[in-house]
Amino acid sequence: MANEDSGDRVERLRRLQFLQPPAETAPEPLPVIPEEVVEPEPAEQTLTHDQWLMLRGGCLTQLDPALILPLSADQLAHAIERVVDQVATDQRIHLNLREQKEITSELVNDIKGLGPIQPLLEDDQINDILINGPNRVFVERSGKVVVAPVRFRDQRHLMSVCQRIATDMGRRVDESSPMVDARLKDGSRVNIVFPPLALDGPYVSIRKFAKQKIDFAKMVENGSCSESLAKILEIAARIRLNIIVSGGTGSGKTTLLNALSRFIDFGERVITVEDAAELQLQQPHVVRMETRPASLEGRGEVTQRDLVRNALRMRPDRIIIGEVRSAEAFDMLQAMNTGHDGSMSTIHSNNAKDAITRIENMVQMGSMSLPLSAIRTQIVGAVDLIVQIGRQRDGVRRIVQVSDVVGLENDVVVMNDIFRMAFDGEDETGRLKTHYKVSAARPSFFEKLQYCDMDRLWNSALSEARL
Repeated sequence: MANEDSGDRVERLRRLQFLQPPAETAPEPLPVIPEEVVEPEPAEQTLTHDQWLMLRGGCLTQLDPALILPLSADQLAHAIERVVDQVATDQRIHLNLREQKEITSELVNDIKGLGPIQPLLEDDQINDILINGPNRVFVERSGKVVVAPVRFRDQRHLMSVCQRIATDMGRRVDESSPMVDARLKDGSRVNIVFPPLALDGPYVSIRKFAKQKIDFAKMVENGSCSESLAKILEIAARIRLNIIVSGGTGSGKTTLLNALSRFIDFGERVITVEDAAELQLQQPHVVRMETRPASLEGRGEVTQRDLVRNALRMRPDRIIIGEVRSAEAFDMLQAMNTGHDGSMSTIHSNNAKDAITRIENMVQMGSMSLPLSAIRTQIVGAVDLIVQIGRQRDGVRRIVQVSDVVGLENDVVVMNDIFRMAFDGEDETGRLKTHYKVSAARPSFFEKLQYCDMDRLWNSALSEARL
């Protein structure tokens, strides 16, 4: 009996042991990594100047001009990317993605564009590009000139870009012909001064033109003029007044002239005369002429005066001279006085009164025998309106004065300011606050307004401006 009890006890103990969960095994400790084994990520490497030149030179030797010139910019970029990768591998130069794209972009711009300034030309926010040697490039944004983060490799690089600009327009620039006015394919105006006249390397001034055509609605939006003033200038262009746009360098004269030309009737034959073609007229019947400099032998020069004289024989309805600079002022007055109403031009001056004086001086340059009274009589008979535009200290280009050339009084040209800008201070952003003082005097061309049935619109616009 005792043996039986002891056997049952052993059996119960065995069952209890079987039912108990197995003892948890302690987890193996994780290996401890010494602190000195963890290394920081390597810093991004950059190419040295010598490696950059080696890569660039190696890529240029691999590119066949006959094969790459027909390619578009995108196709050329893909081809150059492969060449850059191959040359970097051959020369055992490590390139990251950013460096590969930079050298590809540089080569594409050198082959298809104008080198390091090509991105500046494609930036719609930039109005002017000013190059003072290979290492100093400035741009104008919103009327303010700032330094641009670009530079040329050396003086030879800048000189080659200048010569490409001149060659594309059939001009030349070198030591024997160190100054040239040209234009780019998009119409941007370029002036180049070459050594030895330029002491710090070639000087280049590029005046860009907006891809979107600027009209009076855009000028009103930008604060360049008021709605009433825009209506007055529209009426003046439609009734074929002879208009002189006056202002300083970079004040927006050509832009204003383009805006005025939008109101020329599509049935009129318009002839333009310019040193470097800048005007962008929208009419279908436009004849564009451009001057030509003299050759190295000193022959073949065609001046603006030659072109204006020839334009008078081409049955023009209007003649538009991009900018009057010298003796062609006499021929411009002749055109305005001989039935070519609605002719326009620009001139450099500080105000409307100075514009009259400058025209007098330029006429005397071409016709020394004319007395001053005869010149002033011609001016009064030819010019109807002088529009003064200027770039203000806040960077905005504004029309500051619209003057009617009334007539002569004791051999003095009498003028009446239809609109004259007055300043009221500035706002919290530094932008100038302005308004226009409007004259109630009857304009000298009022009969022409009546003839064209525009007198009521003219008076209505002036009434709105006085409110």
